[in-house]
Amino acid sequence: QLQLVESGGGLVQPGGSLRLSCTASGFTLNYHTIGWFRQAPGKEREGISSINPDGTNPFYGDSVKGRFFISRDNAKNTVYLDLASLKPEDTAVYSCAAGGPTATLSSDEYHYWGQGAQVTVSS
Repeated sequence: QLQLVESGGGLVQPGGSLRLSCTASGFTLNYHTIGWFRQAPGKEREGISSINPDGTNPFYGDSVKGRFFISRDNAKNTVYLDLASLKPEDTAVYSCAAGGPTATLSSDEYHYWGQGAQVTVSS
């Protein structure tokens, strides 16, 4: 299968929160850093968060630091991204990706990608 599937996206009001999930099938996430990226129409893809294989080194981009929280449950082959204090400028397609153990926030470091989930922040 070799699939990554995001879930949990949707429409949320400014200031609201939601949880995105990234679940792998066909391979294990145990040895991968998992990154979250987002891309809004007309903008470049932005790396927003990553977490190393054992969860001891989460990383956040400046645009989401303090508002988003990444975690993983290797037993469930799943990585989560909790989004809080959402702003309209957070509206984007959010994708998860699997990379090597030392990957951070560069898309070039990732080799498996999900299809993305739309997050829309609007009143």
